[in-house]
Amino acid sequence: MKMDMVLNQFKIIALTHKSSGLDNIGRFHIEESDLGARLSELKKELGWDEVVYLATCNRVEFLFSADVEINNDYLIRFFRAFDKSWEAGEMERYLPSFEIYQGSDAVLHLFNVASSLDSMVIGEREIITQVRTAYDRASALSLTGDLLRLVIKKTIQIAKEVYSNTAIAKNPVSVVSLAYRKLKDLNVDTEARILIVGAGKTNTVMAKYLKKHGFVNLTVFSRTLSKAQILAAELNGKAKSLETLQDYKGGFDVIITCTGATDYIITKSIYQTLLNNDMGKKIVIDLAVPNDFDSSIAEDYKVNLIAITNLKDIAHENLKERESELVHCRHIIENGLADFVEMVKERQVERAMRKIPAKVREISDTAINAVFAKDLAKMDSSSRETLDKVLAYVEKKYISVPMKMAKEVLLDKKQ
Repeated sequence: MKMDMVLNQFKIIALTHKSSGLDNIGRFHIEESDLGARLSELKKELGWDEVVYLATCNRVEFLFSADVEINNDYLIRFFRAFDKSWEAGEMERYLPSFEIYQGSDAVLHLFNVASSLDSMVIGEREIITQVRTAYDRASALSLTGDLLRLVIKKTIQIAKEVYSNTAIAKNPVSVVSLAYRKLKDLNVDTEARILIVGAGKTNTVMAKYLKKHGFVNLTVFSRTLSKAQILAAELNGKAKSLETLQDYKGGFDVIITCTGATDYIITKSIYQTLLNNDMGKKIVIDLAVPNDFDSSIAEDYKVNLIAITNLKDIAHENLKERESELVHCRHIIENGLADFVEMVKERQVERAMRKIPAKVREISDTAINAVFAKDLAKMDSSSRETLDKVLAYVEKKYISVPMKMAKEVLLDKKQ
């Protein structure tokens, strides 16, 4: 089989944040417990030889090897194989949202994905782990073969090179990671008393940073007590209703606040109560829009205020710096694609010539056991042992020589 035919067997059907809403993407998520059965069924019904399923919060991608043409009719087959409850009208509406890649374009796309150049936030390197994990799961389920193994191996290599040799992931671009970095720079003790006001997504992410880095004295306030209790349980902290904040006198060193309130949550009077006559310098991280913390408080009290406005400005500058690295990243990826094409060519030569050793041994066996059997029977044991060594040497060299010559001729490559 020609190299371009082999490479063109690699295909990707993708639904990502660039082409579709997150709700639509969610309809293609597969529970890990169902992964083996669902993907095996897709392989069977759609004629796939191998498959890897990659799913994140903003993309679902089916990486597979198959000698098929992907058109609208094939995508309809894909819909029906994935979920037989799909109605015709739904399938028709989804068709324009799918991204289809084949051959070297599919490899290039995967390189970009694993290097985070195709992510919602450029440079967020979690995706490389997600790609590796997706392959490991599929491999453990015996859903992969030689082609996807080569593709993923090269993808991980290229992504690591991008992260190591460029500044694409150097500076954080999420306000939460920036806020935590600011907190870390202030050398806050892990025993510090931290009040978390609000139990929504932003504070939940921030709380995970705190837990990961060993902070242990955490109290969560939320308008909905059950949400405070859920987050506090994860942190081994305390949960309280937001209504009790104005009367809280347990003291604090850090306040992290992010709610959806339209007015200040932390007013001067509430802040004074929270201080409980402790006039030491405090840290306030306000991640809310509009702000939860009345900034005028800093005029009367010692406050190190970290506000979302400043963090957003830093995040924007960091993102611009990351984007300036794209040229270097793409250069690495383009070179990686060229290397991968050569790798596939070489692999095809090896696969095409893998029958040669068996043929050489077959000829040797015929010579020993049939053509020259009578002559060999007259030889003494020492001479026979020498002959066996000569044949083994010739056999080994004869196997390696055609391989070397084939690579030089077919790959224009000096060994």
